[in-house]
Amino acid sequence: MEIPYDIIIPARYHSSRLPGKLLEDICGKTMIRRVIECVKSSSAERIIVAYDDDRIGSEVKSIPDTVVCKTSPDHPSGTDRVAEAVTKLGLPDDRIIVNVQGDEPMIPGALVDRVAGTLFEANEAKVATAVGPLNNHAQLHDPNVVKCVIDQNGHALYFSRAPIPWNLSESIENASTLHHIGIYAYFAGYLVQHARREVCPLEATERLEQLRVLYNGDKIAVVVEQDYESLGVDTPQDLEYVRRLLANK
Repeated sequence: MEIPYDIIIPARYHSSRLPGKLLEDICGKTMIRRVIECVKSSSAERIIVAYDDDRIGSEVKSIPDTVVCKTSPDHPSGTDRVAEAVTKLGLPDDRIIVNVQGDEPMIPGALVDRVAGTLFEANEAKVATAVGPLNNHAQLHDPNVVKCVIDQNGHALYFSRAPIPWNLSESIENASTLHHIGIYAYFAGYLVQHARREVCPLEATERLEQLRVLYNGDKIAVVVEQDYESLGVDTPQDLEYVRRLLANK
């Protein structure tokens, strides 16, 4: 059964680690264009880009079948930007919204569908997201790579830029470390209410927006996608890595 939902891509121009990264060229196309083309293979009914800068707006307006919504440049997170777009567009409270980060230029449309479906079927969780394996061991200690641990029911216990879980025993094989993928699903009504919450201490410390959900006692259902090594672009090194991958395809 196909789940009716919309994708909203939060598109901020002034990234602290790689300013203007959504307009960076990746093998002849901007990063934001590649993200949009990837998610067009999903079953989403609409693809909406919530942008804050006319340079991004000009690019996305040239992409067919894409809805645009200009938002404030002052949001502390992508979730807050998506919430503004939901309000401006008047989306109903029971509409599923999937927030796909604008720096995931190889995200599979099928994974977006899985995350939307996981939220739809969830009994307890207010949010759904996804994780995958690390690309290499060096990422374990890379603060730009967000790690996640989950419980026996598939709900997130914590997200961190630090290496988690930490293995203290050399006699035990290292636990599989999971890399968070930049995607979230939530119902529009919950999202708007959640965005009114104050930034919590954990979120401010780690600079991870999803910790506001856990801090307030809500559950996040996690899709484990073993076949996709997350390729979120946070640094110039990430950008070059993705360029090499796509050039070799």
